[in-house]
Amino acid sequence: KLWNSMRSVILTSATLTVERSFEFLQQRLHADSFETTELGSPFDYKQSTLIYIPEKFPEPNERQAYQQALEKGIIELAAALNGRVMVLFTSYAQLQQTSQAITPRLALGNIAVYDQLDNSNRDGLMNGFKKDERAVLLGTRSFWEGVDIPGESLSALVITRLPFAVPNEPIFAARSEQYSDPFKEYSVPDAILRFRQGFGRLIRTRTDRGIVAIFDNRVLSKAYGRQFLASLPDCTVQKGRVENLPAAAVAWLQR
Repeated sequence: KLWNSMRSVILTSATLTVERSFEFLQQRLHADSFETTELGSPFDYKQSTLIYIPEKFPEPNERQAYQQALEKGIIELAAALNGRVMVLFTSYAQLQQTSQAITPRLALGNIAVYDQLDNSNRDGLMNGFKKDERAVLLGTRSFWEGVDIPGESLSALVITRLPFAVPNEPIFAARSEQYSDPFKEYSVPDAILRFRQGFGRLIRTRTDRGIVAIFDNRVLSKAYGRQFLASLPDCTVQKGRVENLPAAAVAWLQR
C-alpha cells in the first residue's frame, strides 16, 4: 500500500545491508524494484576501531565454561580501562547472572555496574553511566540500537553472543516458514543486522576510538561467522587469547 500510494519513497539507515547486499531487506519489504546505493562512512574505522576476537574461547553451548570466561573477560577489561565498558546481552537471564557475579568484584576497584535489574529505564541507566567516570553498563535488546554515548565515556563494547532471535518465538517462527532454508535465508541475515546495530553503539563521532570485543567464538568456528565479520566496516582486527585483551585494549587507546 505504501509503495503504490507514493511517487517516491526513500529509506535510509546505517544497517540496511548484509555483506554489502540489500537483497535481504528488499525481500522482506517487497521492495525489489527499488534503486539502492551504499555510501561510505564518515568514520575511519581502520584507525578508530579495534575488533578483538578471543581465540579458543568456550562456545555458548558450553554453558558453565562460557559463562566463567565471559565474566572473567569483562572484569579484566573493565579493570584495565577503569570502566568505560558497555556489554550487550541477548538474554536478560544471562545479564542478571553476569551482573551478580561481576558487581562485587568490580566494586573492589571502585567501578560501578549499571544494569537493568532494578527496572531503571534506558535513559536513566545511560545518564548514570555517562556521569560516572568509572562504570560498566550492561544492557539487553533495547541497548543494541539507539544508544548514543560519544567520547571517552565509552571506550570498549563487548558483544557477548551473536544476536540470533529465539527460534520458537511465535512471530519469528511464523516468518521462518516462508523460507526453504530458514536459518540461512532468514535467521542469519536478521542476526547480522542486529549485530551491526550493536556494533554501531561504539563509534559515534569522527574523534571516537575504541575496542569491540566479540565473546562468541562462532564468528571463527562456524561457516556463517564469516558473514557477520564481512558485514562490518573495515576495522583493525586482532585475534588472541582472552587474557591478552586488556593489554591490547590499553595499547590501542594509547596509540
